[in-house]
Amino acid sequence: MYSPDTTKYLIHISLTAEGVVEKPDVVGAIFGQTEGLLGEDLDLRDLQRTGRVGRIDVQITSKKGETKGEILISSSLDRAETAILAASLETIDRVGPCVAQVVVESVEDIRVSKRKKIVDRAKEILIERFDDGTIDSDELLDDVRQSLRVEKIATLGEDKAPAGPNVLDSDAIIIVEGRADVINLLRYGIKNAVAVEGTNIPRTVIELCEKKTTTAFFDGDRGGELILRELLQVADIDYVAFSPRGKSVEDMTRKEVIKTLRNKVPVEYVRDQYFEDAAELPELRGQKGGSEGDDGHARRSRQPARRREPGSAPQNIRDHYDDVKGNNLARFLNDDLAVVREIPADEVEKAIETLESTATGLVLDRPVDQKLLDRMAQKGLIFVAARNYPGIVKRPLSVRLLKMSG
Repeated sequence: MYSPDTTKYLIHISLTAEGVVEKPDVVGAIFGQTEGLLGEDLDLRDLQRTGRVGRIDVQITSKKGETKGEILISSSLDRAETAILAASLETIDRVGPCVAQVVVESVEDIRVSKRKKIVDRAKEILIERFDDGTIDSDELLDDVRQSLRVEKIATLGEDKAPAGPNVLDSDAIIIVEGRADVINLLRYGIKNAVAVEGTNIPRTVIELCEKKTTTAFFDGDRGGELILRELLQVADIDYVAFSPRGKSVEDMTRKEVIKTLRNKVPVEYVRDQYFEDAAELPELRGQKGGSEGDDGHARRSRQPARRREPGSAPQNIRDHYDDVKGNNLARFLNDDLAVVREIPADEVEKAIETLESTATGLVLDRPVDQKLLDRMAQKGLIFVAARNYPGIVKRPLSVRLLKMSG
């Protein structure tokens, strides 16, 4: 639009025409009705030819027989010359065959805008890029305590799986990918983590999953998804915590770790993403007592996965999707996968505005686009199950997308 190296000012002009006109009509009117008006030194064509005025940028729209829009003209003239040029443009009273009105809204000093950007960037650099030389006693203590925690890492079973010191004594465990992940959790006082060290899940870990409440916590990349897929096939998992996409557990800060574990979801929410049919899932091995982790929160009980009997109530997301599929329906579900609200699928956008706070997920018989996905994230929903997701370019980390087949 303009050259930042030479432009001093940017003239903002509003245009209203009583009829439908196009960009060439506007440009023609500007040159035609200002030609010879200001003499040779300020002739618009000569100013453009010598580079003292930039190209004319016209943005207009026509609606109900009227055209409105904005004209932008960059200038490297001085203030007085730029003001005269801007005022001359207000003499334009016709565009093509239509009566028109042209008004100069403002003249922006590009150098002021540049200076503001410089000041804002300097503030960011001052705050974020300078090393903090102050001494924090708490940080010194944390560094010393961290070395003690790291020393306590142990190995379990014949597989020698890296683990925190509290894995065997705790009612709940956290399964991570590698030794570095266990060490990072130890830094933050989380002592009940055990690592699988790859997709070949150790027998020791599988046996622990049978006895304890288990949360899978892997990296937010392709490798983490592959390990989770393997784990779901061979072990009894209760919850899944998803680290931010592209983020490794070993690199996460204490705040990120605590937030991610707090936002874990029951495994039933994610099984449909890895298995097309609930009947293909391995049977669970009964209920397990105990708490979620070292903090002692209670866990929910689960029933063995089984095929759904005709006429029976839905037990999982696949059952709910089978109910809405082909019926143009949508269901908002709560934490227990019970129906909070059932509506026609094409009324979801309207219904989500008055959604009950108990709803945590959505199953619907229609595609989900970016606009609907963004509204779901704003409302705090944590999963959506649909047949496809066309045009999704920005995937919210807080919403799990379950692509349903069949």
